[in-house]
Amino acid sequence: RFLRVGKKKQPSYKIVVTDKKNPPRAGRFVEQVGFYNPLTKEKVMKPERFKYWLGVGAKPSDTVYNLLVSEKIVEGKKIPKHRKSKNQEEKKAETLKEEVKKEEVKVEEKPVEASKEEARTEKEPVSEKVEEAKEEAPKEESGK
Repeated sequence: RFLRVGKKKQPSYKIVVTDKKNPPRAGRFVEQVGFYNPLTKEKVMKPERFKYWLGVGAKPSDTVYNLLVSEKIVEGKKIPKHRKSKNQEEKKAETLKEEVKKEEVKVEEKPVEASKEEARTEKEPVSEKVEEAKEEAPKEESGK
């Protein structure tokens, strides 16, 4: 993960290995494996240490993973970190609401009498099975 260092409005980051449960605080990390300054685009990395920790099972944050892909330490596609705008999210929500309304209209169009008839036909075989089970049960008891 990144550990922010540097003055106010002048960020630079140490790339450190830390437990995912603990935030990377100054001095409380397992190992420093790199450095990144986004203002000057300066990058200092230890590729052999990255490969070691990834081999052991460490998982980089999305931003660190994208940095590793751009430096060709790891092969793969970058993970998109941008968010969709609120307008796009609102449009999706509106289309979902419209689809739900259309489905409700379709359900209401179904005649109520037909659904009652379907329920009756479903109940009849169940009642027949229950009666057959009652008839068979006393026969088994008398055999014992």
